[in-house]
Amino acid sequence: MADSFDYVIVGSGPAGSLLANRLTEDGDATVCVLEAGGSDRHPYVRIPAGFVKLLYDPARLWEFETEASDAVAGRRLRLPQGRIVGGSSAINGLAYSRGQAADFDDWAAAGNAGWSYRDVLPYFKRSERRIGDGDDRYRGRTGALPITNPDWSNALTDAFIAGAGELTIPCNPDYNGERQEGAGYFQRNIHRGRRVSAAHAFLHPARRRGGVDLRVRAEAQSLLFEGTESTRATGVRYRRGGQMYDVMARREVLVCAGTLNSPQLLQRSGIGPATVLQQAGVDVRHDLPGVGENLRDHYTVRMTARVRNITTFNELSRGWRRSVEIAKWLVGAPSVIALSPSLVHVFWMSRPELTRGDIQVLFTPGSYKEGKTYELDDEPGMSCGARQQRPFSVGHVHIRSAAVGAAPSVQPNYLADPRDQEVIVQALKLARRLMATRAVAPYFAHELLPGAAVNSDDEWLDFARRRGSTAYHLVGSCKMGPAIDPMAVVDAQLRVRGLQNLRVVDASVMPQVPSANTLAATLMVAEKAADMIRSKSPLTFTVTPFTGVHDGA
Repeated sequence: MADSFDYVIVGSGPAGSLLANRLTEDGDATVCVLEAGGSDRHPYVRIPAGFVKLLYDPARLWEFETEASDAVAGRRLRLPQGRIVGGSSAINGLAYSRGQAADFDDWAAAGNAGWSYRDVLPYFKRSERRIGDGDDRYRGRTGALPITNPDWSNALTDAFIAGAGELTIPCNPDYNGERQEGAGYFQRNIHRGRRVSAAHAFLHPARRRGGVDLRVRAEAQSLLFEGTESTRATGVRYRRGGQMYDVMARREVLVCAGTLNSPQLLQRSGIGPATVLQQAGVDVRHDLPGVGENLRDHYTVRMTARVRNITTFNELSRGWRRSVEIAKWLVGAPSVIALSPSLVHVFWMSRPELTRGDIQVLFTPGSYKEGKTYELDDEPGMSCGARQQRPFSVGHVHIRSAAVGAAPSVQPNYLADPRDQEVIVQALKLARRLMATRAVAPYFAHELLPGAAVNSDDEWLDFARRRGSTAYHLVGSCKMGPAIDPMAVVDAQLRVRGLQNLRVVDASVMPQVPSANTLAATLMVAEKAADMIRSKSPLTFTVTPFTGVHDGA
């Protein structure tokens, strides 16, 4: 059975949701969106604190796992990804962070014309509705995705920011503005106490407007081409309800399945490194060595400490206090139910001679049980996550079999590069110094992890190897690059090299992970791709007069 649309989009995550909206906004195109997961009509999706439950809900996840690696003490690390309408934007930690201007200048310098910060800034602004402080030269005010400041704080979070000042790290209330470095509160895609996923902001409004056919529980099996030897993509074969269907694209097929699923779909379709395909029993249609390579992620290591003299998330999340927080949330008052898991950011340099931040510390007035992820302690606590902004270590995503659902080989190679080891040690040392400032001292009882016995660089690195995990910021497995780069999968127009009518549009095209969470940059990539696909002239950088603080809803 087959039907046809102008565009077929594989994946309803951030990129797929935004593309479906932009490609149909002029009313002259139709789009079919294939989503392997189910509906996002679940209360935990809209409740910000619900992400703790969603991250362990197998009905709404792709349950990936890394290969074991000596660099992380022989462990296999869990890599859950959203399998739901809205993709990972429906289950993530809600922080909105673009990255540094230099991140995108690096992309352009690597041979990707049109991807400098000056080129991409208008696309960041187009999707964003910044509510609150911000310089309008850098911030968008009319986009569909609301970006807000937390409306909840306590003396401990304020003290942590003040303590950063003691270490000469300035307060920076808008790290998405002119400069990233500094300390302050995270911005987030939460509005009026509720999560706003990419589906809520872009996909659902587009469906109501018309022209978009969303098919849930439709798992893409392979890409379709005109013939056995053809290089022209014509559609997608997918499984739904135990049956196979073909959906055809009159104009283009757009792969937006994410950094782990997009390369798998290409590889199952015979597009990728010939040796990988042959070992998986897949006929080679197009030998493209970079498909599934260049995998990168932020490796994050968490430190914890016991807290005194103040109430933390740990106590607020249980018993009568939790009931009070729920009641506050229901009436629209500030509540921990409406917060992202990390409240405070510190973007800084690992060495004093650097002029550009390369580490990030995240602070939460709460702590997690030993060996547990996002299960809060019984006693008061606080935690700091430390990570390197731009890792050098790279890995891969390889199918093992042509069978859909067969677990791929995923190896990010965390901490494999010695430079990453050096930077993560410095990031952890900074996190300890931040928890030991005079401002934090009234609330600091003692360090739990790694504990006072850890002091040497070797001890810090051993702790990092044993305790770190993913930040869920996977990129690069279908990287963008110039024709001279043998590992480039897509060109600067995001077209798959050597093929026609096929693009990849998601975080997998990013050559390097931004110095940030990846939602904002993924939306920017999709915004820019939408104009390329429609042959529209690119948006240009213009200096908008600064108009001050906006408090609009």
